[in-house]
Formats: sequence, structure tokens, C-alpha cells
Amino acid sequence: MAASLTSGDVARVDAHLAATDRLLETAYPGDDGSRQPIHTVYVPGHRYEPALAARWGADAAAAVAEAGGTIELCAKLGLRDELIAQVAPLVDAKLASEPIEDLRIDFEDGYGDQGDVAEDAAAEAAAENVAAAYRADRGTPFIGIRFKCFEEATRHRGLATLDRFVTTLAQAGPLPDGLILTLPKVTTVDQVTAMVDVCEKLEGALGLDAGGLRFEVQMETPQLILAADGTVPIAQLLHRADGRITSLHYGTYDYSAALQIAAEYQSMEHPAADYAKQVMQVAVAETGVRLSDGSTNVIPVGDPDDVLAAWRLHARLVRRSLERGFYQGWDLHAAQLPTRFIASYAFYRQGLPAATRRLDNYLHHADAGIMDEPATARALARFVLRGVQCGAVTESEIQDAVGITTRELTHLAHPKLSREENT
Repeated sequence: MAASLTSGDVARVDAHLAATDRLLETAYPGDDGSRQPIHTVYVPGHRYEPALAARWGADAAAAVAEAGGTIELCAKLGLRDELIAQVAPLVDAKLASEPIEDLRIDFEDGYGDQGDVAEDAAAEAAAENVAAAYRADRGTPFIGIRFKCFEEATRHRGLATLDRFVTTLAQAGPLPDGLILTLPKVTTVDQVTAMVDVCEKLEGALGLDAGGLRFEVQMETPQLILAADGTVPIAQLLHRADGRITSLHYGTYDYSAALQIAAEYQSMEHPAADYAKQVMQVAVAETGVRLSDGSTNVIPVGDPDDVLAAWRLHARLVRRSLERGFYQGWDLHAAQLPTRFIASYAFYRQGLPAATRRLDNYLHHADAGIMDEPATARALARFVLRGVQCGAVTESEIQDAVGITTRELTHLAHPKLSREENT
């Protein structure tokens, strides 16, 4: 065989790119394939108790019943009959079995300033209630707290609440697997590195596994999109957190207010919001960090016409986020749960036939009108896997349509998992 490059030439390329190889391996490991919640529900810190998730599910179901039932609501939201027949029973089952996927006990904007004594007690009570909920098998898949931000005015209060909550929870038994801490109103990378240090100190003091405390960053300030020196801090902070950041959450109203957008026009779909979220999306690509869109403050309560208008708005915004690659958002009221699940399940159910057909053609090398590349096959598999993880799609459907198990689907969606398991 004719060849011009020697083994020494190849070795020099390896040496030249060694730093790049390490960067890609450590800074861009890709998604780990684990479940991402489709929403985060916020409740004031002093109002959490173990039965809260079940009560929200019941309240959501009652709101739907008052409007004529899930089938009727799906029709009012514009779903076609065939899709309604698929989505409605799944949504009813979801509201009964798992109405909240991710719950955030809020000691920031949703709690306010009630004084140190009251907040200390509420933080400890919240932790005790979380421990009780998980002991009784009533916990949500993901849970955590949002404490006050690290700006000077609220820093000590935020640290005290975080300390009391984590300490009390750790003393009650093993921490929930889905525990996530929320660092709000971040403006600088230093606030993130300070949070890393706090997590390390808590782990050491409480005998927790190193790296076990992880947190999400709320992107609510323009300083994270563009710093005074012209850099993009939101991209930098991901690589300064020792792998502890789970996700970036867009804060609709704080960010909009900081840009002087009039209250009437503050929205998840404002062009300024789209720009910020696109920067977030590029920053997290292949890092393994997830994204969450924000919330709408238009709540489905009151007059039936107002309720329906709010449901239609919420469903449209949920769908819009999904189409733009934001698979998670915030919900603030039990009556938002039905449209969260209806819109999400409709998104996955509508795309399922084409996605499974293309996956089946790809895996079995069938001649078809679309020749998908491996990257597209991964995207198709990730779409289907997300549908399975949130309950919109059943495992048996995937087995029947594609002939693979959920584990095989996960490895197709995230091939690095297969390589890691084989090393």
C-alpha cells in the first residue's frame, strides 16, 4: 500500500491535538442520557408539604373537569380527533400519578422577606417535609430549593437558607437522587465559582459524596449574555463549575425588566428573550448542561373565557419552546399542568410516526426517500427517548415500531454511553 505519512507524522498530529482531545472529553462530554423533567413547578417555601404534588394533580384535574374534561380541552386547544384519542388518556393518567416532575421550593421571589427567624424555621421545615415525602414514597422525581441570590444585599440570607435546608435534609437520611439547588439572578462567573466552593464545604461538613451537590443557574441578567469586557460569561461559567451545573434556566421577567421592556410586552417570545435563549443554547451545546425556558404569568383562573385564553396561551408557548429545543419550562399554578402535558404529549405524539419510521429505516438499512446521517439518527432517537421519559410514548410502542428496547434507544441517542460502558 502506498502511503506518505509516517508513524512519526501521525504521532506528531496526536501530540499537537492532545490538548484539544482533553478539552472535548472534559468540557464537551455530551448529554448523559438521563431523564430531564419537562417542567419545574415553583411553590413558596413555607407552603410545601408532602401532599402538595398530589393536591396539585387533583386541582388540575378538577379545573379540567370544570371545563368539560380533557377531551374537550384538547379539542378547544386545536388538537385533531386522532391525536386527542392518544393524548387525553395519557394526560389524565399523568395528572393522577405524576402531576409534578420537578418541584422547586422557593425562598426567593416566591417567598420574599419574612425575617430571618421565620425563614430559618421555614427552611428547616421544608427539608423535614421533603424527607418525610420521600420516606412515604410521595416525592417528585426531582426536587430542590431556590434560595436568595449571591448579590451583597441577600447573600448571607441565601447562604443561611441553603445551609439550613441541606444540613437538615442530610441529617434526616440520604439526599434524594433528584436534588437540585437553584442559584438565581447570577451576574458574574465569580458567583458560580463561589457556589462551587459552598457545595464543597457542605459536602465536607456533612460527609456527602464529593460532587454530589449540583445546581442550576438562572439566567436573569443581561450581564451573563454580554459582560463589561465584551465576553460571554454564560459560556465561561459552564466550564468553571467542576461539572456541578445541571441546567440553565431563563428568567422571563427579571431579564425583560433589566432590558427596560415595558411590562405589557414582557414575554417568553419577545425577540430579546429569543436572542438570550439562543446564546444559552449555543453555550450549552455538547456540554451536558440542559436548558429550561421560563414562565408565563398569565394564570388560568377566573372567568371561563379568561381561563381558556390563558390555557391557549400556555399551550402555545410550551409548544413554541419545544420546537426551539427547550424541553423544559416553569409552571406556577396547578391549572397550568393540563396544558403543559397536553402540549408536550401532542408534540411527541405528532412527531412519533415519522421519527420511528426513519429510525427503523436507518437501523435496518431500508431504501427510503430520506437518507439520514448518524447525527440525524441521534436527533431522532433523542426525540423519541424524551417522549418515553415524560410519559408521552410507551416502551412497547418503540419495541413494536423500531424493534429496539429503551436501553438500545438510549444508546442510539447517546452513543458515548456505549463507548463508556465498553471501556
